[in-house]
Amino acid sequence: MKTFRRRPFGYQFLHVHLENWRNFAKVEVDLAKRAFLVGPNASGKSNFLDVFRFLRDITISGGLSQAVSNDRGGISKLRSLAARRYSDVAISVKLGQSQNAETWEYSIRFNQDNRRRPVVKQERVRKGDKCILDRPNEEDRKDPERMTQTYLEQINVNRDFREIAEFFSSVRYLHIVPQLIRDAERSKGRVSDPYGGDFLEQLVRTPRKTREAWLKRINEALRVAVPQLKELELSRDEMGSPHLRGLYEHWRPNAGWQTEEQFSDGTLRLVGLLWSILEGSGPLLLEEPELSLHPEIVSRIPQMMARMQRRTGRQLIVSTHSFDLLRDNGIGIDEVLLFVPGKEGTTVRLASDFSDVMRLLDEDFTMAEAVIPITAPKNVAQLSLFGE
Repeated sequence: MKTFRRRPFGYQFLHVHLENWRNFAKVEVDLAKRAFLVGPNASGKSNFLDVFRFLRDITISGGLSQAVSNDRGGISKLRSLAARRYSDVAISVKLGQSQNAETWEYSIRFNQDNRRRPVVKQERVRKGDKCILDRPNEEDRKDPERMTQTYLEQINVNRDFREIAEFFSSVRYLHIVPQLIRDAERSKGRVSDPYGGDFLEQLVRTPRKTREAWLKRINEALRVAVPQLKELELSRDEMGSPHLRGLYEHWRPNAGWQTEEQFSDGTLRLVGLLWSILEGSGPLLLEEPELSLHPEIVSRIPQMMARMQRRTGRQLIVSTHSFDLLRDNGIGIDEVLLFVPGKEGTTVRLASDFSDVMRLLDEDFTMAEAVIPITAPKNVAQLSLFGE
């Protein structure tokens, strides 16, 4: 596995162009420093987040071939159902410090050969107005086997745009599944698991001073969200396996210690969310952070994100169904992307593109009141008739 030196990144994803990627026949959309993805179930929010995970996987997990097959099932599963047969899949992203500064652009178009191997049809890199890479080149035409790999994944040829590879490798995705944290057997063999399978091992791998400082900050937050939880620490059992231990209020001194096996789903999700915000410097992808949390805690998540961004400059891309999360008055009109499914795939548009949303916001409705009704499934009221 390739590793890159860790350093702060001032970059963010500024623009995304997709063709024939999963739910999307074609998408063209700008991204803010903080983006909330809002839409009905199965509209493609998770698949949109997977674009950034895919680029990350190319750089650190075995290149294009493994990125396509790793939990994605091959080109045929990646290709949109709305695409014409055997169409290429294409991803293009712009990244930089702001829309007005000089930007990088990375583009890849790929398909599969008659052996079902992923093959690059086109790979391009631009910095501002300058073309850094344009494939296939002369060497590729002489040796087509070269097109089974991207230049992005090859350290010996990506020198002129390696900072793009480093930026992609810094992407972090989190969607904690509490049962994976509780069940040590399920976590065996997992490394940097986005669902929390090796979450405790990730804590162990963090340098001690950093880990203790972060756990202290998390503990302070948990005392507000979970008032009966007084202390939080990392410990090991007699077999050497790591555990989170929490001291809860109890009428007998020192009798209230519990491990992650007894923690509620909400507590584990909140610990994972707080840890992920403290860890890393690249874009953070969050999948429905509101799950299992009290509505009042959920309503504070956008403010917590904003404070973190002021400190680190880190980009956040968040999928959500939560009315409570979106009612925060600090959410800007350019920070909300609406996913609208259709017969030819899902379209993705900024909330500001919808006149009804703008009208409601002008009338002092909250963002939640303006966008949630638009994304609700048609005829959803008929669900109440189930069981008759």
